[in-house]
Amino acid sequence: MIGRLKGVLVEKQPPHLLVDVQGVGYDVLAPMTTFYGLPDLGSEVVLHTHFSVSENSQQLFAFINKQDRALFRQLIKVSNVGPKMALGILSGMDSAEFVRCVMSNNLNALVQVPGVGKKTAERLIVEMRDRLRDWSTGVDGPAPAAVKTAVTSENQMFADAESALIALGYKPVEAAKVLNAVLAEQTVARSEELIRLALRSMMPK
Repeated sequence: MIGRLKGVLVEKQPPHLLVDVQGVGYDVLAPMTTFYGLPDLGSEVVLHTHFSVSENSQQLFAFINKQDRALFRQLIKVSNVGPKMALGILSGMDSAEFVRCVMSNNLNALVQVPGVGKKTAERLIVEMRDRLRDWSTGVDGPAPAAVKTAVTSENQMFADAESALIALGYKPVEAAKVLNAVLAEQTVARSEELIRLALRSMMPK
């Protein structure tokens, strides 16, 4: 099993990352909470990974810290919650936020995640509550990178963010609408930041 990757970050197009480890390129899937903490392309990165094998596919999931990976592994144990849904949950909220949602029975926040209906949200709360009772919400990874000057045009940034939201399960019309709303209210420099703000705006107040 591959549990950790240390290499050069070659590509990042949510939810995909390409990491060059001594000449071998690892194509991994990562939640947006990991993208927020990534360094620039060409920089060295350390990722904690989970190798998932199913009847139809083999996928490597990557996380910026062990805490999110541990939560991912707990989530995929829940009935009818697969890796894709777990990735969506961790894209909409970090591990600490998820724990708070579960412990406070916050259904409204969970049903905002694409593919998570009321019954699934209820199941998440019931099945995860005991597992998370003694959960530590501290993280062991680096803090999210500061927003840097944009190197792509706003149109490209919008397209990258829209593709990421669609990959996470949002409908194209819904993705475009929320991205336009975010850009109308504030200036954003990076696609990762735009995605974070869009996901945050869709969470219940």
